[in-house]
Amino acid sequence: MKYVCTICGYIYDDAKEAVLFPDLPESWVCPLCGAGKSAFTTEQKTEVSETKLSPIQADEDMKKLSAGEFSALCSNLARGCEKQYKEAEAELFHEIADYFAEVTAPVENADVSELLKLLQADLNEGYPALFSAAEANADRGTGRICTWGEKVTKMLNMLLQRWKKEEDALLENSEIWVCTACGFPYIGDTALELCPVCKVPAWKFEKTEGRAKA
Repeated sequence: MKYVCTICGYIYDDAKEAVLFPDLPESWVCPLCGAGKSAFTTEQKTEVSETKLSPIQADEDMKKLSAGEFSALCSNLARGCEKQYKEAEAELFHEIADYFAEVTAPVENADVSELLKLLQADLNEGYPALFSAAEANADRGTGRICTWGEKVTKMLNMLLQRWKKEEDALLENSEIWVCTACGFPYIGDTALELCPVCKVPAWKFEKTEGRAKA
């Protein structure tokens, strides 16, 4: 039996490994991207599903964004400008993002469980609807973005689930690396040589420092 990582595509072949996949400990992770066992599925022919979710219909009025959402939006726009080598525009977006980050009020009752709910909502509803909209409009660019985003969201979801079980032990003697191109998170001593999602080299990864404790 062969098992495929839904994050990076790594194949675990029972016929070539010393231990059968079902017998691997729950702490085992993908040797390529670090995803847990739950990210693997049995290799099989992909069948086209006839069931499609309808694209999300936006309200006529634009949504009012919070300061935190403005910060995230401008930060993403800054990254986009950097990729297009528009340094002046990127710097301005970073300044705006930093301003809104400073005035963002702390979120009450924020914990890992709430984050997991939001990630699950994206995986169960958000991405399927976006994929459907992209396909309906033959928008390959949006489809590619959704593919990357869904994989990154799956990885974040798994890391948070591990954090609930292991807490600080998850990060013991390890660093947190984030791909600046697609947002893929990786826990390890050094950055991956190649991002398993968007395939950029190691120098595109940045080490994330923990927040200073009050």
